[in-house]
Amino acid sequence: MNWNNNAARIRREVLVRTARLALEGSLAEGADGIAYDMTGPGWEVVRCCVHHDRAIIRLRAMAALGFAPQGLADADRPLAEYARAAIARAEGLRAAPRGKAEDGGAEGSVLSVNDEACNACVKTRHRVTEGCQGCLARPCKMNCPKGAVSFREGRAWIDPDKCVDCGLCARNCPYSAIIKQSVPCEESCPTGALAKDDEGRERIDPERCIECGKCLKACPFGAVAESSRIVDAALALKSGRRVVALLAPALAVQFPGGFARLVAALRELGFARVEEAARGADVTARLEAVELAERLARKAEGGFMATSCCPAWKRASRLAGPGVASRVSATPSPMALGAAQLAREEPESLVVFVSPCVAKRREAAADPNVYLALTAEELGALLVAAGLDVAAAEPDQAGAEERPSAEGRLFAVSGGVAEAVKAASRAAGAPEPQTVAVNGLTKQSLKEISLWESSPPEADLVEVMACEGGCVGGPCALANPKAAAAQLALFAKKI
Repeated sequence: MNWNNNAARIRREVLVRTARLALEGSLAEGADGIAYDMTGPGWEVVRCCVHHDRAIIRLRAMAALGFAPQGLADADRPLAEYARAAIARAEGLRAAPRGKAEDGGAEGSVLSVNDEACNACVKTRHRVTEGCQGCLARPCKMNCPKGAVSFREGRAWIDPDKCVDCGLCARNCPYSAIIKQSVPCEESCPTGALAKDDEGRERIDPERCIECGKCLKACPFGAVAESSRIVDAALALKSGRRVVALLAPALAVQFPGGFARLVAALRELGFARVEEAARGADVTARLEAVELAERLARKAEGGFMATSCCPAWKRASRLAGPGVASRVSATPSPMALGAAQLAREEPESLVVFVSPCVAKRREAAADPNVYLALTAEELGALLVAAGLDVAAAEPDQAGAEERPSAEGRLFAVSGGVAEAVKAASRAAGAPEPQTVAVNGLTKQSLKEISLWESSPPEADLVEVMACEGGCVGGPCALANPKAAAAQLALFAKKI
């Protein structure tokens, strides 16, 4: 699905309004007005009526407050109650040692399905459109292995009881008159974590969900909701505590105006310090180069290694089998290493990690050095809520004394991690490893990965990114992924 669409616009508007109320100190008083304010004059009704639309927006606001919405029972509860609970949660986290609750701050699954927004789409199937010409050749019928295609009233017809959705009829139709009508969220999920319940609504299997966020991005109705931490971040910035922003490499190209202007805007927003996680990426690359050399020394044991910086991939590797999971590097991610360094430098600060990734939320919750993780969408909403325009900010040229390498900044694009480990291996005088990159997890690529247990890839190092294009293609990215990758390549050279 295109990265820029109306469902994303509405999700972001809910985040902006929630953040603005939190920054103004009127969250509990104003939360229930969000849906009414958004559906005023000029609102284009999506469902049966504006009242249904408002119920859906209320559930989206509930997610923005940090809770997992489902049905009307949630929508009937005043948002003021959820707002007060969100404020109490944020206060409790800040009061805990190092701003972290004993359970790591995790509250169930990061993703959930908003029943009222879910369209209960029909099951994936192939369908004959009006484009069918009822041709003499009838290749659809001739090539169907199950005899599911016949002709009625001069047009092809597919028997749903016989069809196995192999797609041979569609591929052989000379008029492209047969289409595959899929369920977007199910189609996008690489692990099969989404399936319909008895009422046709989608449900997420927490045991199979890797929190890659592909369903969040794919659903045209915006029914998949992410439990946000934007309120916690806004209240931390207002609390008087020292808050540090740790930016994933992909963040450098998510906002117009350049990185120096972004740093200036974040300081004006209230962050006391802004650091690049690319510094941690440099350490990750060096440590993975060492770990890879050790594994290659045991080549007879099948010593290839897979990268570890993508949390969605790490969860997926366990589904692929123990023989695959055991090949994932034990080296901490750039976020973990960057946050650890900040913890040593200023142990009383609250570290907020920002990336286009949903899966980082759970990794951050388990990391004692990270207060919370925000997405690029949430950070953008905070900036808008505060009335800050990144492109108009006066560039802040101050930065860390220790600058990251170009390779560290390029962790955000597919192939970048592998190249960084190769560079680190060369710098250490080790043989340059043979590498291969898996550019995005899909159902097909995960099937191929599951075969690694018996048939290892012909490479020393395998880089795996859950998102196509790398982190710049994350589900909560703000910039066009291809344009962002090109801009990052230029930014990486500015060392």
